[in-house]
Amino acid sequence: MRKTILNLSFLIFATAALAQSGHIMQGVGAVNMSMGGAATAQPLDISGALQWNPAAISTFDDKILKFDIGLFFSSPELSSSLPAGMLGPGAPGVSGTTADDRPLSPMPALAMVWGKEGSKHTFGASAFGISGFGVTFPEEANNPLSGSFNPMEDSNPINYPQAAMGFGHIESDYLLLQVGLSYAYELSDKFSIGIQPNIDYAALELAPNPTASPTMAGYPTTDKASAIGFGAQFGLFYDSGLGLKLGASYKTAQKFGEFEFENTYLDNSTEKNNFQMDYPAIFSLGFGYSTGDVDLALDFRRVDYENTEGFSETGWTQTASVAGFGWKNISILSAGLQYKGINKLPLRFGYTYSSNPIPEEIAFFNIPATAIIKNAYQFGLSYVINDNWKLDAVYHYGDSNGATEGNILNPMMASPSNPLGAIPGSSVSYDMTTSMVQLGIGYTFTK
Repeated sequence: MRKTILNLSFLIFATAALAQSGHIMQGVGAVNMSMGGAATAQPLDISGALQWNPAAISTFDDKILKFDIGLFFSSPELSSSLPAGMLGPGAPGVSGTTADDRPLSPMPALAMVWGKEGSKHTFGASAFGISGFGVTFPEEANNPLSGSFNPMEDSNPINYPQAAMGFGHIESDYLLLQVGLSYAYELSDKFSIGIQPNIDYAALELAPNPTASPTMAGYPTTDKASAIGFGAQFGLFYDSGLGLKLGASYKTAQKFGEFEFENTYLDNSTEKNNFQMDYPAIFSLGFGYSTGDVDLALDFRRVDYENTEGFSETGWTQTASVAGFGWKNISILSAGLQYKGINKLPLRFGYTYSSNPIPEEIAFFNIPATAIIKNAYQFGLSYVINDNWKLDAVYHYGDSNGATEGNILNPMMASPSNPLGAIPGSSVSYDMTTSMVQLGIGYTFTK
């Protein structure tokens, strides 16, 4: 029963392809997304404050309920090539591109804050889908095992069947739901501190599963495995009262139990393997400034992948499984502007930049997690219906600003001088764009 409830909650609040900055969603809710995710020192709504700085919820003096729902679309493309002779003596080189055929994904967020004017205490609760990646690349039809194979026509060798040294159909689904309980305390009328313990639920499915050891039948596919994680977030918030606001927060690594995969190989044999993947620690610094009809926000974040289980290691194990993603630490810059000069209709513009965590030499290991967005642009607005109700909306567009590219790797070719087994003259690359429309509704309880 407990597992059924968790799965249902996860389906409601998480989405299948929401990666923006590494595998971290750049913002939560229509208001925060429209500000590029910047909220550490400029809490324009409760969802952004709860996600990035629990101390900032001290600015809200009412009981507020917020719900957002969006439709997210991503369009990854996976390309690869092999040099002449790789398919046999005299065979030409082959190359091709496969488009992802994953449908639209829902992206909800639910938040609530309990504040009271004159009180030093503010409480909050949230349920956010904060992380994920997912791809669906179909098997290449024009492959060497097909009776109609034509090597002179474009074909994507990374999507050849496993018996033809490809991966075949490639699919991944990673989802992470985070439930947080927040508390902020005003040390003075200008300075607040906050804490937020978190409980996390993650699910991961891979086809094929590179974390399992291959057999003569190749790599297996998995069922969807789940894991529970725990962590916390701490925050500081300063409001000068003269327009300037400063904020800082630290979200600890979210420590998960191991995913236990039930693997099925192409010959229908089965086997289990375990894999641990934590959520990285994130340090955020924020600057905010408000004057007249304008609110400005700027956030800088540092994401610590290099000390995170599942991301810190990489390469082949002795049984030809993949040790981990091997991501590097990244920096994220979020900026937003809100203009309130139109009665009941504030307008917002946001931008987010993220560095790429995937080094060129291990691009091959990260084919299941191709959703890396370097530049994201947002436009949003709100409509204030009355003192109780407010509607929010945002449109998002993101791009990877070029492909992540490296060699195709083969554990059979690994050697002291070529530890990853890079195939000379080969390539694998992926890039993508994302778009999203999200709507939100907020209700402020009157006394």
